[in-house]
Amino acid sequence: MAQIYLVRHGQASFGSQNYDQLSEKGMLQARALGSWWATRHLQIGRVVTGGMQRHRETAEACMAAYAQVPIDPSGVSVQNESLVGSNLPEWQSDSGLNEYHHHEVLARHVPAFDDPAAVKRFLIDTPNGKYRFQEIFAEAIARWLSGQHDGDYTETWQDFRARCVHSLQRQVVQSDGKKNIVIFTSGGTISAICQSLLGFPDEKFAEFNWSLVNAGVTRLHLQFLPHAGDEPRLALSYLNNFSHLEVLNQSEMITYV
Repeated sequence: MAQIYLVRHGQASFGSQNYDQLSEKGMLQARALGSWWATRHLQIGRVVTGGMQRHRETAEACMAAYAQVPIDPSGVSVQNESLVGSNLPEWQSDSGLNEYHHHEVLARHVPAFDDPAAVKRFLIDTPNGKYRFQEIFAEAIARWLSGQHDGDYTETWQDFRARCVHSLQRQVVQSDGKKNIVIFTSGGTISAICQSLLGFPDEKFAEFNWSLVNAGVTRLHLQFLPHAGDEPRLALSYLNNFSHLEVLNQSEMITYV
């Protein structure tokens, strides 16, 4: 049976002018995932990325590591046989899997934070800056989720969730039920999809999202029904797995931004 693997992007460049670019640690996280999959001989039939830079960079770093299988402690490696010739996975891009406009959501709540430099100064100058910033961001998310200020946003919460679910459904429709699909996306997108599957309240969205680790993996199982013409159902197989980072025994490799 086919599985869909939802991968949160590696650590981005929080506090910089270009948050969308992966940090060096983000690249390492993505490569760790690719190596983990390769040594476990995961068969991948399709790679799908959102349209954001951090999605593409995570996919490229992960799949580059996946293409090489380490065979001894010296680091010698060989080409992954599952990536030879006709076995090469199909690649797609789908901007419907993009993250919500987190910068806009924050700036509508605190207009001064429209400037990334102001956020950086706040983090440096404010006692317990990271904790206080998280509180403010939670307030900004709650404002967005409430639906009471929808006219302030390019994309409402309801529209964002519908976009994410529809993009996932497009992948389900294309599935042949045999080949695994890997989707490189963002935490908000994964959280919105999980909310649609699990039915938790809107107000839990932010809490759920913040629990997702960079380069963590959520797996969905495609259940094909016996009756012809029935659409396959999705079931959550596991959530936010980051064993590929834990085995490194480097706590700094487990990040959330």
